[in-house]
Parts: sequence; C-alpha cells; structure tokens
Amino acid sequence: MTYTDTPHAPQPAAGDRRRWFALAIVMTAAFMDLVDVTIVNIAIPSIQRDEGATFSQIQWITAGYALAFAAGLVTGGRLGDIHGRKRIFLVGIGGFTLASALCGFAVNPEMLVASRILQGAMAALMVPQVLSIVHATFPAHERGKVFGLFGAIVGLGAVSGPLLGALLTEWNLFGLEWRPIFLINLPVGLAGLILGGRFITESKAPRALKLDLVGVALVTLGLLMLLYPLTRGRELGWPLWGYVSMAGALVVFGALVAYERGKSARDGSPLIELSLFRVKSFAAGIAVQTVFGIGLGIFFLVWTLYLQIGLGWSVLRAGLTGVPFSVAVSAAAGMSVQLLVPRYGRKVLQVGALVMAAGVLIYLWEAERYGQSIASWQMALPLVVMGAGMGLIVAPLTDAVLSEVPREHAGSASGLINTVMQMGNALGLGLVSVVFFGVIGERLAPAEVGPAFVNGFQHALGWVAAVMGVIFLLMFALPKRPAQHVEGAQEAPAAVEKERELVS
Repeated sequence: MTYTDTPHAPQPAAGDRRRWFALAIVMTAAFMDLVDVTIVNIAIPSIQRDEGATFSQIQWITAGYALAFAAGLVTGGRLGDIHGRKRIFLVGIGGFTLASALCGFAVNPEMLVASRILQGAMAALMVPQVLSIVHATFPAHERGKVFGLFGAIVGLGAVSGPLLGALLTEWNLFGLEWRPIFLINLPVGLAGLILGGRFITESKAPRALKLDLVGVALVTLGLLMLLYPLTRGRELGWPLWGYVSMAGALVVFGALVAYERGKSARDGSPLIELSLFRVKSFAAGIAVQTVFGIGLGIFFLVWTLYLQIGLGWSVLRAGLTGVPFSVAVSAAAGMSVQLLVPRYGRKVLQVGALVMAAGVLIYLWEAERYGQSIASWQMALPLVVMGAGMGLIVAPLTDAVLSEVPREHAGSASGLINTVMQMGNALGLGLVSVVFFGVIGERLAPAEVGPAFVNGFQHALGWVAAVMGVIFLLMFALPKRPAQHVEGAQEAPAAVEKERELVS
C-alpha cells in the first residue's frame, strides 16, 4: 500500500464525530476487498463446473485480479496524493462495485476473467487510500487505537471470507449458484459510495509525486509476457512463441530498470526507487516477499481444487476445514509482533519459515498415507502448524524490511513491498499450470480425476516446501534485530497492510 506522510495536513478536531463515520466507511471497503479475495478462492471449483471454464481460465480468475491489483497499487496511491484521497477512494469503490456486478452477471468465463481484472484495478484505486484517509482524518494520539481496530477487521476478513463464500455458494440463493459471492458487494459498495461522499474529508499530499505511467505499462507488459505463456502453455502444447515471450519478459524488465534510472534522474518520481536496492535488507526483503507470494499463490488455488475436486468435498466442508489455519495465522501473528520479535529478532521469521515448511511436509505425508479417505480432523494438525509458521512471518516481515530504509523513501518502499507480494502471488498462480495441472494428465476418466488431483496436490506441496526453504535462506540477509523504524516511519500502516497480504 502506498502511504504518504502528510505532516503539513491540517489535523481534524478531536471532537468531530464525522471522522468515526469516515473510519467505518473505509474499514468496510477494506473488509469488502479482503473478503472478495478469499471468497473467490473457495468458490473456484463451483465456477469451473457451472461455467465450463478451462483450467487456465480459473487460474486467470484469481491471477488476473492479483496482476491488476499489483500493477495499479503504487499508481493508485499517487493518484490519491495528487487528486485527493476521498475522490480516488470514491472512484475506486464505485468501480469495484460495478466490476462486482459484472462478475456476478458474467455470461461466460471470458467475461468473468475480464471483470475480475477490472475489479483488481479498481481495488488498486480504493485500497491505498484507506490508511492515508485514516492518517489525514485522525490526530496522532488516536491513530494507535484506530490501527489496532483496523487490524482486528483485517483478521476478521481473513477468517470470515472462506466461510461466507462457502455458505453463499452452498445455499444457492435464488438459483444463482456462486454468483452471490460477487453480488453481495453491491449493497455494501453503494452504501460506501453514498456515505463516503458525505462523511469523508478530502486530503492531498502537499508535494505529490508525478505519475509514472510508462513504468506501470512496462511492469504490466513484462508480467503478461511471463504469465500468459505459463497459464496457457500446457493446454497449447508449450509452443515456441511461449518461450520467446517469457524470454522477452526479461528484456522488458531490463528496459524498465533503464527507464526508471533515467526517470529518477529527470524528475525524481520513478515508479520504482532503484536506490532502495542498495539497502541489503530491503533487497533481500523484496526477494522474500516475491518468493513468499509465489508459494502462497500455488498453495491456496491447488488446495481448493484438491479439497473439492480431488476429495469431492462440498464447498461448505472445504470452507470449515480451513478455519484452523486462519485462526493459527491470527494468533501467531499477534504473538510474533508483541512478544517474540522484540526479544529474538530475525530468528522468529526464520523459525516461521521452517515451521511452515514442517506443516507442509506433514500435510504431504498425510495426503500420501490416507489418499482420498483423509478426514477434515486429520488435516487440522498440518494446517495449524502451517498457519502458525505463516503468522510468525507475515506480521513482522514488512517492518524488518523497512527498518533500514531512509525515512524519505519509506512510502515508496512500502508500496513496492506490497506490489511485489501481489506480483509473486500472480506468478505463483501462473505456475499452477506447471506444478499441478502439468502432472495430472489429460482427458481423465471420472474415476481417475480424484486420484490424479490428490497426486497433483502432493507434487505441488513439494514445491511449496522448497519455496519455504529458499525463504529461510534469504532471511539471513535481513537485519538480526530490526530497528523500531527510521524516524518512526510507516509503523502502523506497514504492519496492518502486511495482514492484508496473507489472505490475498
């Protein structure tokens, strides 16, 4: 999330009650975005079955959102700084609501994918404004309480999203099947749009940076050239143009670096502040974020397909099975930030990577041992272990990465961290074609589908465990004991935004 310090912004009056209405509105919008991400994951098999979507299309239903969200995050934040956070927030929530309606009434998989991409782009306008509006609306002495409340809302979204998605899909309201998971956003979004126009106070950055649309275009083009062949390559027999496109993506990323270096020299407002990569802990942290996003992108999509198609479980049973994971993440995240990291520093994050890897390996062993006869209660142990490991990582990681970043670049660094996490997630979703669909075979008979998906899940878990090992090694480049923050920059927003990423 782009977060811009506005020390010269007028502070609101402490007795102004309107700011609490504004807080409720922006929190509701953030909650809507969080729930929308997790709610879709649980409904993916139902969408695939009802719409006849190909496997590459169901990848793009999630990856398209992540890609559009990642590509637009920094630009969305800067648009708010330049044109007003309230104005861009209202455009974002209005567009998100419209895109949700298009998703809910999609007549084919292609329209659903396009609508999800639009939804991700609108979320990129809406989400970066949330904490900036809080910062501009509340005086400094109230922000700690507000950020704590915001963190609780984020945690609630992480737990309630899969359950809400499971219930709405299982109930089949009005015969709409999975569509209510999107249509539920309509009344919430319309209320936020109307009330936000009335109660949110407008604010802008005193010295806003310029937009870097060329940078955004190069990032998006490079990712598309990499992701599209990954998701379609298996279906098309891995044609030559796919390899050429993926190699060309490296050229585009090279051009991006050259352009950003020149833009930094010209006007000091690049999309990516390249000087940040001279900070060892930041460069390592970006690598950790990217690889972590890849691991999560692989696991969550494959896990959903395994539960509902491989094991043949109902969407409600699959949603309930994931509750221990969400609870463990929330509990461990609170402990890591408040108790463990202040005392043990970087070791907590590394232990988290090893614990998560251990949970993945336990899951792999159980999946092999019990096959299609595995029960929900047998999954509780590996899911709790995985959730605990993830919680030890996600909450303190952003603070560790930002601890050695100069204060004047903290906002840019925070935005870049969140962007690469989403990009890693999109790349992980693209790699599902290779690590999962690539091993289950083509044209399976009905009796072969379950065993094939169970086998594919086991193969994907091996990849996720390897990702955790890489993350453990990369973490040696993080500070042993992160500083509190440089000049106090970004503390609350960074921690709260990190909680958002774990469910993205």
